[in-house]
Parts: sequence; structure tokens; C-alpha cells
Amino acid sequence: MTIAPAPWLGPLLLVSFWGLSAPASLLRRLGEHIQQIQESSHLGLGLSLGPDDVALPKVGWLEQLLDPFNSSDRRSFLQRYWVNDQHWTHQDGPVFLHLGGEGSLGPGSVMRGHPAALAPAFGALVISLEHRFYGLSIPAGGLDVAQLRFLSSRHALADVVSARLSLSRLFNVSSLSPWICFGGSYAGSLAAWARLKFPHLIFASIASSAPVRAVLDFSEYNDVVSRSLKSIAIGGSLECRAAVSAAFAEVERRLSAGGAVRAALRAELGACGSLSRSEDQAELLGELQALVGGAVQYDGQIGAPLSVRQLCGLLLGGGDNRSHPTPYGGLRRAVQIVMQSLGQKCLSFSRAETVAQLKATEPQVSGIGDRQWLYQTCTEFGFYVTCEDPMCPFSQLPALPSHLDLCEQVFGLSASSVAQAVAQTNSYYGGQTPGATQVLFVNGDTDPWHVLSVTQALGSSQSALLIPNASHCLDMAPERPLDSPSLQLGRQNISQQLLIWLTLAKDSQVRGGV
Repeated sequence: MTIAPAPWLGPLLLVSFWGLSAPASLLRRLGEHIQQIQESSHLGLGLSLGPDDVALPKVGWLEQLLDPFNSSDRRSFLQRYWVNDQHWTHQDGPVFLHLGGEGSLGPGSVMRGHPAALAPAFGALVISLEHRFYGLSIPAGGLDVAQLRFLSSRHALADVVSARLSLSRLFNVSSLSPWICFGGSYAGSLAAWARLKFPHLIFASIASSAPVRAVLDFSEYNDVVSRSLKSIAIGGSLECRAAVSAAFAEVERRLSAGGAVRAALRAELGACGSLSRSEDQAELLGELQALVGGAVQYDGQIGAPLSVRQLCGLLLGGGDNRSHPTPYGGLRRAVQIVMQSLGQKCLSFSRAETVAQLKATEPQVSGIGDRQWLYQTCTEFGFYVTCEDPMCPFSQLPALPSHLDLCEQVFGLSASSVAQAVAQTNSYYGGQTPGATQVLFVNGDTDPWHVLSVTQALGSSQSALLIPNASHCLDMAPERPLDSPSLQLGRQNISQQLLIWLTLAKDSQVRGGV
């Protein structure tokens, strides 16, 4: 049944709408910002709608077990879901289940982009399920380590199973209805794994930009960033790639100079923390890397502050100093644009401030889920982006030990335990050869995460689609008239694959089984 949210969730609503200025990963802030822009472009900014406006989707709450693997533990929490039933034509029609990932999930998740845009053609019921411990689906009791042990992909998949059964009863969905999972990024991995582990409940899955291979040292991320900065098709060039290197070299020179030069740099690049310690300098350099990486990862998307073409234009044009253009001047201007777009005054904080924020266990100061996601990287995935290869265009800081130190400082987890956890994740799910059938993996070759996904078919029932010049989860974004022909073709291929699966499901219904 639908359950009203508990009163203690009130403070989280304020966090969800207004955000926080505490330290947070720039890439995560960019992702959250882009998601909100894409949702609001369809739903509007007003909270009251007239009778002629599109009705907002229904919101509901499921009571889920905190520990689904322990039958003697009856503690529970409320998990939020959204429903769009305006295209659902009959009770044995398909259900498109959009899985949430490492962030909040809003009403746009069932109204805009995939899978919502596919629902009319297939008469589908669209439901989205927010991930436990993110958004408003945070169990009571805070975010201390004892509580976070109930946060993992395996717990999330158990929630999918429970939700699948509960929602079927709640909406009187026919037992013959095929359930198709959708997800992007980490949630894309969950979609693939849901089909892998529970094929009797999930008929098929579309896994977009899904990094199914866990990795401790994710140096490949910056390999793709470097390559994309040189890609003429998206506005890059060899000169742009060289300008990035020159800009970062200048940042490091000014950091080493100290004194007034370093103080000026701190003001120019929005470093709110001290830059006197090497670990604080690494915080700034990491966020600058994320700024450039974010331009690549979210290239060309609605709400992205900078595309690769725009970033390269700044770096090669010198930003504000037209008479004496420098790559550093362009990087400085890029920082200003991104910070203004995100409504942030600071690009980076001191390492001590970052650690303090990540150690905070109260949900209302957890920002967009940085503590929770760090915990998952420390206990399952790694995904620590580094730049230690000589061909990498950025600084070699922060290095892998810096990332691993956070696991120790925040959660008391050793580097060896993190490495072991990454290996266990790949062993449990299969890495880039998961073995699931009826899964379509969709990626863009501009997206740095595609190297951890499945980009080639692994058999007749495990398909892969690699879209040229497409960025992270771009196939799921709302359609636009200016979408590239390759993106339009990619979306057509997704629709065709769905048609094949749903025809197969209907044939199975006729034969008397799913």
C-alpha cells in the first residue's frame, strides 16, 4: 500500500530543494544539476498546476526491510517511488521499472526521457524506484557505519525484488505482464544485475552507461577524457588537449611558487580551503580535473555548464584576457562559468573540511549523498579516477593513495579491504562478462565510463550499442531536435530491441507462460 512519509523526513525535503554549500564532488554536483534541469524543463518550476496542465506523477512509499537477508530483523524504512500510468492501456501490458542510483529520484524519472518516452508506443506503466539511503529513501537512525552496512548493490537488488512483488499487487498488474528494467550509470549496472540475478521476475533490461566492471584505479577515465579533448567531431582538437596540459602545468607552477602568487591563484580558482598543504592542493587539482572531465562526461547535454567545444574555445581563446590569451586564463573562466551555473562560491575546500563533511552522519547535512556513495566505492566498486600515466593531460595529484586514505579516514577501511571488495564485486556479478540474457547495454564513446561497460555483443541475447560521439547516459535524456543522427539511430535501435522482447513476451503469454 502507499504510505505517507514519516515526519522526520521534513528536513531532507529542504536539502532536496535547496542543496548545500558543503564540500561535495564536482562531478556529482554536475550530475545532480543536469538531472534537475532536465526534469524542470518538462515539469515546470511552479508547484501548483492548472487543470489543463500535465498532471504530476503519483508518489508513493513502500515499507522495505532494512536487512532483507536476516529474517529475524524486522526493522524497516520507507522507499520512495513514482508512477506514471497515463499510457498504461491494460493490466497485462508491460511495466517499465526505472531504477534509481546514487542520488535522489524526482518525478521527471517517469515523465521525461527514457523510459517515459517509450511508454506511449508500448502502452507501458512507468515506475521509478529511489535507491535506499539516497534522496528521501534514507532509513531512520542516521548514516553511521553500523547503519551503512545495509547499503550495497545487493541490498538494492533485494529492494527491487520486494518492490516488484508489492507494486504488482498494489496496481493489480497481471502476472503475465513483462517487467523491463531501465537504469543509467550505476543504476544501469543494477538494471543488468537485476536481470542476471532474478530472470524470473525481470524479463529484460536496458542498461545505459553501466560500469559493470569494478576497478580500484580508474586511470582509463582520463584516457577517454584525453582522447575526447582531441575529437574534432565534438569540438576538440590537438591544440585543445595541449592547452589543457599547459593550463594545469601553470596551476602547479603557481601552487609551487607560494606566497602572493599562490594566494592569487586561490582567489582566482575559487579554492575556499587553505592551499598551504600538499593534500589541500590535491583537492583543488582534483576538482579542476573533474571540471574538465565533466565537460567530456556530460558533453552536449541539457543543463551542462560547458561542452567540450565551449571548454576548448575558452582554453584556446584565453578566457577574459583577449589581448594576451593563455590556457590558464581560459581555465579560470571555465571555473567561473561552472561555479555560477551550480550556484557555488567554492570550487574546492581543504582536505580536512572535506573529511569532516564526509564523516557527518546526520542525513540533513549529507548533501547529495557523497558519504553514501563514498561508502559504496570503498566497499564495492573503487572507481577512483587517477592521472598517473605520462600521457594524462592533468596533474598526477590526487593519486590513488589519496583516494584510499578517505576510506580509512572516514570509515576505518584499509586499502587492502577496498581492493578485496572490488575483486569480490567482479566475482559476484561477472564484471564485463556478466552472463545475463535479454540485456541491452547502451553506451556513448565520448563517455569515460564506457570502458567499464559492455560495448560489444556477448551473444545473441546480450546485445550492445555504442553510440558515436555520445556522452554519459545521453540516450536516456529528453529528445531534442538537434540530436545527432547517430543518437537518433541509437534510440531507434533501443525501441526495436524493446519491440522484439515484448513480442517474445506476448508469444510466451499465448503459450501460457512468461
